Amino acid sequence: MKLRVAVLYGGRSGEHEISLRSAEAVIAAMDPAKYQVERILITQEGRWDPRAISPDPGANPGIDVVFPVLHGTFGEDGTVQGLLDLANLPYVGAGVLASAVSMDKEIMKRLCAERDLPVADYVTVNRGAANLDEICASIPFPMFVKPANLGSSVGISKVKSYDELKTAIEFAGRFDRKVIVERGIAGREFECSVLGNRDPQAAIPCEVLPSREFYDYEDKYILGTSKTVLPADLSPEQTSEVQRLAVACYQAVECEGMARVDFLLETATGKFFINEINTIPGFTSISMYPKMWEAAGLPYAALIDRLIQLALERHQERQTTAYRIDAGQ
Repeated sequence: MKLRVAVLYGGRSGEHEISLRSAEAVIAAMDPAKYQVERILITQEGRWDPRAISPDPGANPGIDVVFPVLHGTFGEDGTVQGLLDLANLPYVGAGVLASAVSMDKEIMKRLCAERDLPVADYVTVNRGAANLDEICASIPFPMFVKPANLGSSVGISKVKSYDELKTAIEFAGRFDRKVIVERGIAGREFECSVLGNRDPQAAIPCEVLPSREFYDYEDKYILGTSKTVLPADLSPEQTSEVQRLAVACYQAVECEGMARVDFLLETATGKFFINEINTIPGFTSISMYPKMWEAAGLPYAALIDRLIQLALERHQERQTTAYRIDAGQ
């Protein structure tokens, strides 16, 4: 019997279009002999497909597992994961906690720092309440200004002067009430895919070569002029360090299923810094998460199989735990 997979995609975030493209790639990779796909589209206005998921346990008999392909807020931040937990449905990817803290760049950095993992110096400001002088006293130029809760490099600015800082914070504030200002790291950019539940594994890292000053939204999805190097041009020791840090970051936020961890390698010090973790990385035709696993010997279709298997395994484990709690054992 085919496994009935509900692919949940679209959503209200600024990454709606990327979600559509990722979902089509995921669906195309699913073996029709194994899976019966049910599409569930969420519009940019937040309207759900009439066949949408009910939060009532047992009210979704046509679904065996959910594959959320929702990037950014209202999909990758724990909100949808909470709905799926209420519905008692297995789903691909991180749970509520890991999704929420990974989406919030400040909380992610705090958790990494608590485990002595390297992150760039930063300050956090609230929209409309930033003290520019205090920021400049803490962080040297150039700076990167980012919305705390968003992905795909949306709303990010590289700031080189005091005059640019206010504009950059206002721009980032259009996407989130909390804004992160980070020390700019001069160096190279890398990504590393991680896969697994209790025993996560890291794939072969890749290097990103932006065509612009930094790897922004247009460079990623519109211009198509950035390049990637896979496998990354790193020494064996550097490769092992990226993989170690990727898994350590993944575990620090208690991630499960999948994530892509992004890094900066500072030229001046030769030190790697964890930039961010994405719990629902892109799955488009140009996305590096599946490409890194393919380079590690796990093709796209097999990766989809593995992600669904991990979702079912985690759900089964949680069912056993829930039964013990309910039974007072």
